[in-house]
Amino acid sequence: MNTARALTKTKAPPYEAVLSYEQNSAKGAKATQSMKIIGLEIKKLFQLALPLMGAQLAQMGMGVTDTIMAGQYSAVDLAGVALGSSVLWPVMLLFMGCIQAVTPTVSQLNGAKEFTEIGEVIRQGLWMAIVGGLAAALLLNLIGPIYDLLQVEASSARISIAYLQMCSLGIPALMCFFALRFLADGMGFTRPALLIAISALILKIPLNYVLIYGVFGFPELGGIGCGVAQAIIMWFQLILVVFVVTRPRFKKTQWLRRITAPDWPRIKQLLIVGLPIGATIFAEMGLFAFTTLLLGRYGPEVVAAHNISMNINAVLFMPPMALGMAATIRIGFRIGEGEALAARSTAGIAIAGSMLLAVTGAVLIFSLREVLIGFYTEEPGVINLARELLLFVVFFLIFDATQSTAIGTLRGYKDTQIPMRVALLSYWVIGLPLGCALGFGWFMPALQVYGFWYGLAAGVGTASILLCYRLWTLSGNLTLITALSNQGTVKPS
Repeated sequence: MNTARALTKTKAPPYEAVLSYEQNSAKGAKATQSMKIIGLEIKKLFQLALPLMGAQLAQMGMGVTDTIMAGQYSAVDLAGVALGSSVLWPVMLLFMGCIQAVTPTVSQLNGAKEFTEIGEVIRQGLWMAIVGGLAAALLLNLIGPIYDLLQVEASSARISIAYLQMCSLGIPALMCFFALRFLADGMGFTRPALLIAISALILKIPLNYVLIYGVFGFPELGGIGCGVAQAIIMWFQLILVVFVVTRPRFKKTQWLRRITAPDWPRIKQLLIVGLPIGATIFAEMGLFAFTTLLLGRYGPEVVAAHNISMNINAVLFMPPMALGMAATIRIGFRIGEGEALAARSTAGIAIAGSMLLAVTGAVLIFSLREVLIGFYTEEPGVINLARELLLFVVFFLIFDATQSTAIGTLRGYKDTQIPMRVALLSYWVIGLPLGCALGFGWFMPALQVYGFWYGLAAGVGTASILLCYRLWTLSGNLTLITALSNQGTVKPS
């Protein structure tokens, strides 16, 4: 009886309490689902990014190999290879950037399941690669007068010119390699890039040794031997990528079904996206390269220390750059699938990952800079200067990393015009003039190499802030995303 009376006195919970409980449960379930989606997106992005990180590090490893082995031979050979690399990379990346329009184009077509259209993109991309490779090779053979104009130290210039002439023999093959690699990358198969880069690095080390020191009956070429080895590696990479993209998984693109003549309307559409990419890369690399050339007047020790510092920076810059390349592929695919606004989560993950990588890299440089420099040289003057320059890298690595990832992420949206303008403003209107003013002492006592590094830091910092702001505004604007996706679309002629 008492139990019955107690039951009759028990009141049902208020409607508001029930509603609140249900709402909280729904919010919790929604949050859990959102976290699962984000976790899945992180997994997909890093499945693309990790092989690309390894590939970029292995590719960079070839440059590090040249620097270390030429530095062990002599400071003059190191300076010559450093000067040559400062010309080779911007020129190479200018033309490679134009071809890189293939990646977002293929990734969007892959998301939309338009596979046969991918084949025609690759055929026209190969024509671009052949013409661009020949043009780049020609430019590399015309560098001598520029060295004279900039008063580059004679012994370093002699080695650099010969190094570039040797490298030019492989540039056409390298451009074709990039066109075919971008087919694999754009379709989400990034592991071949890693395997090819590792194979090339493994071959590069003994080739360098044989050609630098002249063993097994080969001539002793010093730093010039690095250029000969580089040309051989470029052709080796082309052979490997041809083997990859003739596998059955690429058959649905039908890129080998026929040979087509250059189709200007198609090439023009690719260049709408690609030329700004090339110009953006050239603007950044050109600033670093031109700075190296301007420092040539201060002698081999300064150039060597500058190059070692830039080399270490570049190694730790490669993972964020690869993350941006993976974001290009993933965002392009999601836009092709019709998930334009949802792709914003991919962009956020990429930038956050880049910042984490940069902070880790900065701590490593600060803690181990003397050990790292020791791999390159034993000359006290070079070591002391490089130790000081690496403190600049510690400061601006996070800006360098985020601007690189932001640029790659924006390419997934086919947004290449605004990043190009940002790069030109940041590097050539702010970075270079400030570096020259401080370095040469236009308005104050000359800071020489330190002044140029202040200019580099200012340019990189400006680019990072502006590009991240552009990414934030673009990724939430469906109208603009749609307009950018339609530009540069390859249409049948």
